[in-house]
Amino acid sequence: MDYRLGELAEVLFKKVGFEPTGEEQARILRTRKRFKAIAGGEQSGKSFISSEDWLLHFIEDMSRFPGEPLLYWLVAADYERTRAEFGYITDDLTKLFGEIVEVSKRVDPGVIEVRRPGSDKPIVRIETKSGKDPRTLAMFAPNGVVVCEASQVDLETYMKCQARVTPKNGWITLGGTYEGALGWFPGLIAAWGYGDKDAQSFILPAPTNWHFYPGGVNDPKILRLKQESSDEFFLERIMGVASPPKGRVFTEFRPDVHIREVEYDPDLPLYIWEDPGYGHAHAILLAQKAQGGQVKVFKEFYERGIITEDMIDVLMGTFYWKNPNKKLVIDPNYAKQHAATRSIAEIWLAKTGLVAYGTKCRISEGTERVKSFLKVHPITGEPGIIFHPSCKGILSEFGACPNPFDGQTKVYSWKMDREGNVVGDDPDDRWNDGIKALSYGIVEEFGLVTTGARHEVIMRRYDGGARTPREERLAMRGRR
Repeated sequence: MDYRLGELAEVLFKKVGFEPTGEEQARILRTRKRFKAIAGGEQSGKSFISSEDWLLHFIEDMSRFPGEPLLYWLVAADYERTRAEFGYITDDLTKLFGEIVEVSKRVDPGVIEVRRPGSDKPIVRIETKSGKDPRTLAMFAPNGVVVCEASQVDLETYMKCQARVTPKNGWITLGGTYEGALGWFPGLIAAWGYGDKDAQSFILPAPTNWHFYPGGVNDPKILRLKQESSDEFFLERIMGVASPPKGRVFTEFRPDVHIREVEYDPDLPLYIWEDPGYGHAHAILLAQKAQGGQVKVFKEFYERGIITEDMIDVLMGTFYWKNPNKKLVIDPNYAKQHAATRSIAEIWLAKTGLVAYGTKCRISEGTERVKSFLKVHPITGEPGIIFHPSCKGILSEFGACPNPFDGQTKVYSWKMDREGNVVGDDPDDRWNDGIKALSYGIVEEFGLVTTGARHEVIMRRYDGGARTPREERLAMRGRR
């Protein structure tokens, strides 16, 4: 069958003995974009197709960098999960280059090299990398990266891979089977589904691999799996289709848009936004407003079972504290709450000299204000707010990664009935500690979303727990 892969690809694949099992695999190989993400069902051939995609990139990179040694990474949550791609690439290179291919006996770490006879410099070097050891991702700049079992790789590892391929304008191919419908990988698949200039995602259902399922969707093994498993399991693990739960409050949040390697700028004012807690998460976000108004959340302290004084001590021990221009915002519902003989605001004032601010608003108002910052500007293509990937507490509340305390999916969601319908006007008051800190911080700094009519809010300054003469009613006109 003619899969329209191009003459070079067809010759290459003939030499290594590869043929796509169908149009679904061929379409992935035809698409020559820098970033690809493949959501595959179990035994769909995603590891095989990722390896063949690497082979095409390798040939392309030889033309892009003539005479230069090429470096590639196979990255996974641990070394063992690189084994399939490591083996497939070894087989292909051996068929192409024969005895000049040198392969390590282990994959922890593993190395594949192709050397010209008599030369000590490799034509190409492929290294395995483990997300459990971030130090392995901090050296050199690869021409390309294959992320193996991507759904099991954490967000920070993926972001580091992105940063490392940037110097050489390199590429990334990710392949994985869903381990749940929330998180950064399903979000990436959804975001890249329609494709853009540099990125494209693909769905690779298991029945498309006729090596394992010769009957396709009517194969007896597929029919048995469909009969014996839940709809969600069958869709995600077999068909490669995410089935996210209904009810997420912030459906606008997209990992590929809102998560960046945000850097702290000591010349900009420092925002400290806090939602106190003890039995639940105690969240402190550090943020800044860049030129153009984009908010950058670059650091969080997200702990449980730690008192306010100790949280403050940790913050004061960082170099961020040297910033002379700091502003503290505390969830106003907790600012006057007493811990022993002093309120939260009094503790901050006594230890740091910072006065706590906070603007009371309804949950719906705070939610809408955060949503307005998650929007992407139609001209610049930039969102109003971005987060560093290390802020795993608040990112877990948005659904971009697992909860940092127990590794479970705990997303800020609407109250739902048994039939999946939203109940009430306010979301379930759980798994929202970082989002509360964010909401009150944004409302305090930027005001509420208005429709143009006159809108009044109370701006409160918590100074020793008592109302000061400065506390006053401010009339705010709606922004145009």
